[in-house]
Amino acid sequence: MIPVSDFQKIGVGLSCFGIAFLFLGVLLFFDKGLLAIGNILFISGLALVIGLERTARFFFQRHKLKGSACFFAGILTVLIGWPTIGMILETYGFIVLFSGFFPVAVNFLRRVPVLGTILNLPGIKQVMALSEECTLN
Repeated sequence: MIPVSDFQKIGVGLSCFGIAFLFLGVLLFFDKGLLAIGNILFISGLALVIGLERTARFFFQRHKLKGSACFFAGILTVLIGWPTIGMILETYGFIVLFSGFFPVAVNFLRRVPVLGTILNLPGIKQVMALSEECTLN
């Protein structure tokens, strides 16, 4: 079993709370306060889970600069007070940043009992195959 430090446990908690606040902010018609708190909690949780140096290396890799710029511009736009535009920028940045991780996540979810059967349905399986091809190219 991999040892998990207290900072990593706190980071997972902060990231989960951040995702919850982001979800609530979107659910409550892009409430800028909830979105701002969710962004801050998510980023700080990510930094605690993987460490400050790895976080900086992840966001500032040469091939991920466009995604990082959009993601952080979206956070800044939400903090300024334009939550809809900010969330669009953040979503685009998130997709660009984590596009290499999506095929791994989908393959993992295919092994989960209930989700696996849903993801292997004919229409959904074709869409997932197309999205995997797009992320690989």
